[in-house]
Amino acid sequence: MNMLNTNRYFICFCLLISFFFITGFDTRVDYPRSKTVDVFDIYHGQVVTDPYRWLEDLDSSETQSWVKSQNQFTDQYLTNLPEIEAIKTILDKALNQETQSVPFREQSKYFYYYNNGDWQQSKLYYKEDNQGSEKLVLDPNQFSEDGTVALSGVSVSSDAKLLAYAISDGGSDWKTWKIRNLESGLDLEDKILWSKFSGAEWLKDNSGFYYSAYSEPQAGAELQDINTNQKLYLHKIGEKQSSDLLIYARPDEPDWGWGPTVSEDGNYLILHVSQGTDERNRIFYQNLNHSSDSFIELIPELKAQFHFVGNEGSVFWFFTDLNAPMGRLIAIDISNPKEENWEEIIPERNHALREVHITSGYFLCHYLKDISSEVVLYQTTGEKIEKLDFPKNGTISSISAKPESSQLFFSFSNYIRPSEIFEYDLSVKQLKSIWSQSVPGFNADEFTSKQVFYKSKDGTLIPMFISHLNGIELNNDNPLLLYGYGGFDIPILPNFSTKYFSWMKMGGIVAVANLRGGGEYGEKWHRQGMLHNKQNVFDDFAAAAEYLHQEGYTQPSKTVIEGRSNGGLLVGASLLQRPELFGATLPGVGVMDMLRFNKFTIGWAWESDYGSPEIEDDFKVLIKYSPYHNIKPKKCYPPTLITTSERDDRVVPSHSYKFAARMQAAQSCQNPILIRIESRAGHGAGTPKDKVISYISDMYGFALNTLTSN
Repeated sequence: MNMLNTNRYFICFCLLISFFFITGFDTRVDYPRSKTVDVFDIYHGQVVTDPYRWLEDLDSSETQSWVKSQNQFTDQYLTNLPEIEAIKTILDKALNQETQSVPFREQSKYFYYYNNGDWQQSKLYYKEDNQGSEKLVLDPNQFSEDGTVALSGVSVSSDAKLLAYAISDGGSDWKTWKIRNLESGLDLEDKILWSKFSGAEWLKDNSGFYYSAYSEPQAGAELQDINTNQKLYLHKIGEKQSSDLLIYARPDEPDWGWGPTVSEDGNYLILHVSQGTDERNRIFYQNLNHSSDSFIELIPELKAQFHFVGNEGSVFWFFTDLNAPMGRLIAIDISNPKEENWEEIIPERNHALREVHITSGYFLCHYLKDISSEVVLYQTTGEKIEKLDFPKNGTISSISAKPESSQLFFSFSNYIRPSEIFEYDLSVKQLKSIWSQSVPGFNADEFTSKQVFYKSKDGTLIPMFISHLNGIELNNDNPLLLYGYGGFDIPILPNFSTKYFSWMKMGGIVAVANLRGGGEYGEKWHRQGMLHNKQNVFDDFAAAAEYLHQEGYTQPSKTVIEGRSNGGLLVGASLLQRPELFGATLPGVGVMDMLRFNKFTIGWAWESDYGSPEIEDDFKVLIKYSPYHNIKPKKCYPPTLITTSERDDRVVPSHSYKFAARMQAAQSCQNPILIRIESRAGHGAGTPKDKVISYISDMYGFALNTLTSN
């Protein structure tokens, strides 16, 4: 955006003069000062400088002063951009409507989250037998005045009399567990601290539940210290946390984590043993009828995914991708557990199997067929019965089923169809809509969405969804938002989004590319975008932009790219590798320092997807695309709004701080490099409604203002 050549610049010069200084014909932004320090590391004989290492000290007065100055600078820049207010108006109306979750059942109680549109956080309710009046269980809006203390997990006891629920403060991943009596509505005295990446798994006799926790971190380092040596505990109702029984820990394997499941018959504790974010896992189990029994290592090696689906006596069913990258269902008889005795129940298909449920004596399998959901029912013997007759293409999500019931619930959506919740009765094959999302200003007939396939650099066909208002001309002049993720076996599926709606309502096009590294086409697709293949993800993203430009949807100066977390890394790497393709960039809570990501909180766990800078071959790959290390001085980069949060203890904010400081120092032209730092928020989950609206409005308002000025 060249403000010297626009009337807008002269009109607004009095407001913006503090942002610029003029030297000859060159205009550059006068950013807040970011000092540099003489710090370097040596990796495998190569010296790597880190001039902004001081910004890793998040609580220092210097860092806090820097955060304040950057926020003031960004606020001043964004103030009065008309596009921000326009988007905020759309979002206010869209989100000032009721929302509801898919119900889940325990005994006769049907639980669901509900928001009338006015509340910062959704409340938890239940109905008896899914009939009559609702009963309020929890109101997270009472946890704090500003709505920044959120409900981050619930688990109902088997008799539906007790509720374990977790609270997260200001977006942190740390959870505090409490217990509520569902009959009285009062909390017990029980309280569990320092739990993270954990649910609550109840014993079938309702006497207590399993959970995972870490040792208490050092005071002041709660949001930054490395999280290793997770421990599995059993909490008995009415006991203090100090009395909780340590069930399993492996100090010799500090990277292992625990996912407990109690079998429906109550006889077994199955332990899903993870290692970082590696999709492969181990499986251990314990017979709960024999208290002295230790864990038996059923699958002791890290060779594939194994997810416990259920059991019939000693026969355990698992979803796995062992020798089946698209996924299959197998049976293991634990009385005869050698691999040669394993039985294949549902073989691998051409589509990616994402989840399996047991319901009413059937296996319910959820597949992805070219990124759209397909649900198929099988007999427990593996015989295919039928495909769920659902005529729409899109995403079925939040499937809620019980093994003993023919009733199931799920949500359906796509990019131009708001969420709708359905009830399906397997016994009579009846599908019924029970709730649909209302979005003021949205009319599905006014929008279009289609899937295309384009070639990446190496010739691989990559799917992408393109959505916009009807009647848009393909004249290369449309503001276009390109979103991607591409990592950790996570598929990016078609879902209605109010933020995308606001962009389209403003006349923009939304394109979502299903990059390699995700789980859209099974494990093979994932592996093509991880570790030493990570560059494929960036190439896929650049090829998406080139396709959109060639097909007339837009041009580089009208293209903004967005991504969060691993997607923030994607945007950071892409804007540095191919800056000529983009008119603006929006990297959110990104992993920007690929040589130090493993030094903080849970960052070490991502080595399964990224590799380790301590391994020379991995380092040679990481250093080539690490955003922080590939910023070139005296280069003109696209206008960029970096976003992060002070309480993000998953991707710590120093990633974005250091990236912003170095980008500002390197920028040689007037294109602004801004950073927006939220104070009472984390990686994203649990953010109150008003903060969500403000965040999206600032991001998209900045982008639209920039693109329409180009």
